[in-house]
Amino acid sequence: MIIGKQPPFNINVKIGDLCLPHVTSCRDLGIQVCSSLSNSSHIANVVNVASQRCNLIMHSFITRDTDILERAFITYVRPILEYNSVIWSPQTITDIRSLEKVQRQVTKRLPCLSGMP
Repeated sequence: MIIGKQPPFNINVKIGDLCLPHVTSCRDLGIQVCSSLSNSSHIANVVNVASQRCNLIMHSFITRDTDILERAFITYVRPILEYNSVIWSPQTITDIRSLEKVQRQVTKRLPCLSGMP
C-alpha cells in the first residue's frame, strides 16, 4: 500500500517471481488503514458491526429491564466501539455522530431512557 499520491508510473513490486498487488486499503491489527489515511471507512465498518450487535441484543432479550440491557451493551457493544480508538480517533463531525448513533439506537428503545438527548 502506498500512502499519499500515487506515482505517475506503475511500480511493480516483486518477491521472487510473485508480483504484489496494488491495494488502496489494508487491515492491520483490526484497524482498516486507507492510502489517504482517512478513518471514515474503518468507522463505518465499526458502526455497522456495533449496530448489528445492538439489534441482536434487542431481539434476543424479551425483558426491557434497563440494568440488563445496559450491562449487555457495555459487555458486547462498547468493546467494538472502543477497540484501538486512540489510533482511529474520529475527526469529522459525521464520524462522531455515526458512533454516537449506535448508543442512541439502544437508549431510544428503552422506555425510561427514550427521552434522553
